[in-house]
Amino acid sequence: METRALVVTGPGHLTIQPRPVATPRPHEAVVSVAYGGICGSDLHYWKSGRVGEAVLRAPMVLGHEVVGVVAEPAADGSGPPAGGRVAVHPARVCGRCDHCLRQEQNLCEDMRYLGSAARMPHTDGGFAERLVMPAGRLVPIPDGLDLRTAALAEPASVALHGLRRVERTARAIEGGDVLVVGAGPIGLLCVALARIAGAATVTATDLFDEPLRLARRIGATHVVRAGGDDPIPAADVAIESSGSSAGLTTALTALRRGGTLVSVGHLPPGGVTAPLHLAVTRELTLAGSSRFHHEMPDALSIMNAAAERFAPVVTAVFGLDAAPAAFEEAADARRSSKVLVSFAGEAPA
Repeated sequence: METRALVVTGPGHLTIQPRPVATPRPHEAVVSVAYGGICGSDLHYWKSGRVGEAVLRAPMVLGHEVVGVVAEPAADGSGPPAGGRVAVHPARVCGRCDHCLRQEQNLCEDMRYLGSAARMPHTDGGFAERLVMPAGRLVPIPDGLDLRTAALAEPASVALHGLRRVERTARAIEGGDVLVVGAGPIGLLCVALARIAGAATVTATDLFDEPLRLARRIGATHVVRAGGDDPIPAADVAIESSGSSAGLTTALTALRRGGTLVSVGHLPPGGVTAPLHLAVTRELTLAGSSRFHHEMPDALSIMNAAAERFAPVVTAVFGLDAAPAAFEEAADARRSSKVLVSFAGEAPA
């Protein structure tokens, strides 16, 4: 059996190719993919053939934000039944390293992630009409949550992990003033989750007006155009999701004494310049946040309970045959947030 898949073959080159569907092993299920969300890493592989130190050296199926329906359940009876709506967990971990044994699987030393060129052979992603996956990596989607909103499960899990990193520093989100720097999809999801967690205020900053409009719609109490004249309110918690030196500087300078900064955005691998002396004089806590592991069921549950805060993050849907246009749309941060590719024949929306 073959399936159509979205493959990057080099910088600027996307193709739809037939790929064989593997014969599932007893613990594996076949998923009929409904939607795949285009992530910043997919855009980087398409634009430049690399994400940081991960360099594309062979054609690779893109995509790690995938939801669908179980077409064939696992033969051993594990996992969701046929017809079950599921989000795909993109990480395969070793289960043996020190991090896995400490329940820190997101830091696994031998991780494989869907749609990643970090290793050879590359790990093909989930942008295909049919996908064979271990049943244990299929997370049921709550009955009340539509598949298009559920397609945010992976980035929402990343955002939720970032907020939990704040809480691990003993700094509460509830009742605090939160600053989110960068209102791309991850930043917007951080805005929504912080409001749901009970933040007193949530301020979002961005370079463009449309992301700030979306931030207001999903719960930001204040928005500030980056580089403008409006001051940024002081914050107890700053979440840096822009992945830029300027964004990191904004986050650091806005924090009150004793505040916490969590960096979710991928900063340039060559390093950045930022006023880190403030970490000493203000006794700030600085933390990084890498991917996620355990959070996807909770993220789906939270989205199900407050879908109106999350649905607006999806700003466009394109059919598989229009995937190049979908990538062009997703690359324009002035007008788009999360762009989905439909693998079930849905027309562009």
